[in-house]
Amino acid sequence: MERNPKRFWAWKEPPKDVDLPEETQRVLFLNGTIAEESWFDDDITPALFKSELNEGSGDITVWINSPGGDCVAAAQIYNMLMDYKGNVTVKIDGIAASAASVIAMAGTRVLISPVGMLMIHNPATIAMGDHNEMQKAIDMLAEVKESIINAYEIKTGMSRNKIARLMEEETWMDANKAIELGFADDVLKRDSEEEASVPAAASLYSERKVQACLMNKIAAKRPERKVDDLMGRLELLRKNM
Repeated sequence: MERNPKRFWAWKEPPKDVDLPEETQRVLFLNGTIAEESWFDDDITPALFKSELNEGSGDITVWINSPGGDCVAAAQIYNMLMDYKGNVTVKIDGIAASAASVIAMAGTRVLISPVGMLMIHNPATIAMGDHNEMQKAIDMLAEVKESIINAYEIKTGMSRNKIARLMEEETWMDANKAIELGFADDVLKRDSEEEASVPAAASLYSERKVQACLMNKIAAKRPERKVDDLMGRLELLRKNM
């Protein structure tokens, strides 16, 4: 029986009964945890996301408000958006943390709300077993980090060593800092009817509260996975990055 994956994305398509130019923008919302209950060891969800992405044509606006989630899912979504034929404008209307920040790097242009935040950090997992299993986990996380750095480096032009240090320090950026470091291109301005219709995020963020919220989500949802399983997913990530 085919699974019904829990969607963390939603499309807002142009009206079908109106004769609009072919280049009319499509709008994609990424809200909440990336692949909270699906995608890992799942062929249905990524295929569904890709098919919906490629169903239409024209430029895409991607609204992101997410604390992060599965880095493998984020890597695949990043690749799908990078391969998309039209322009991809990313609008961070709240928070793009952890894996969500990787997806944001696929934007031809990245805009961030004046009260938005972007966070990058080292990948993390849970591992069980002897010292060999622990070493596998360490090696796997090191390679995942290098693949994530690829996306940040392409967007920012920053050196890999500097990006690695920022990840090591779990760096939180407000709009100005994200633009200064090259993770975003400009501040999001609500100067059109379409943008004004999008639900706004809270107008103020406490860094401590955002961090606590993110860590609580990860702790509550992160499954215990064997390192060998994670290595299999790493192989997929290597092929797609």
